[in-house]
Amino acid sequence: MSNSGNTVNNSGRTNVQKAAMIFGVVFLLVGILGFIPGATTNYDELSFAGHHSEAKLLGIFQVSALHNIVHLLFGIAGLAFARSISAARGYLIWGGVIYALLLIYGLFVDHDSSANFVPLNTADNWLHAVLTVTMIGSGLALTRNHRDTAARA
Repeated sequence: MSNSGNTVNNSGRTNVQKAAMIFGVVFLLVGILGFIPGATTNYDELSFAGHHSEAKLLGIFQVSALHNIVHLLFGIAGLAFARSISAARGYLIWGGVIYALLLIYGLFVDHDSSANFVPLNTADNWLHAVLTVTMIGSGLALTRNHRDTAARA
C-alpha cells in the first residue's frame, strides 16, 4: 500500500479524510479552549468581536467569542467533510484559501483599528501562514494519486 490520499487503511478512511478529521478535531478543541478561563488568558476581557478583545488563547493568540465560534464551525465542517475523499480535499484546499485570505487581511489591517474585527495579532498571522500551507498542501498531496487515476480513466 502506498501513502497516497486515496489509499484506504484499516479504519476505512483515506489519508485525506483522516487529515480533514484531524484538522476538524483540532479546530473544535481550539474553539472550546477559547471559552475556557486559564486556557485563555485575560478571559474577563473576552469580547464578542473586535480588536479590543484582550483575551489570548494559550496566552499567545488573540481571540474573541466570534473567533472561537468560527473555530468551532470550522471544526464541525472538517468532521462533516471528512466523510468523502472529494469533500475532504475541498475542505482542506478551500480552508487553506480562507486562511490565506485571513493572513493577507492580518498583514494589512492595523491591529489597533476597528477594521480588525476578528481580532488578529502577529501570532495569529504566523499561524494562518502555517495553516495555509499545511491545509492546501495536504489537500493536494494526499489526493495526488486519486487525481492521476481519475485523469487516466
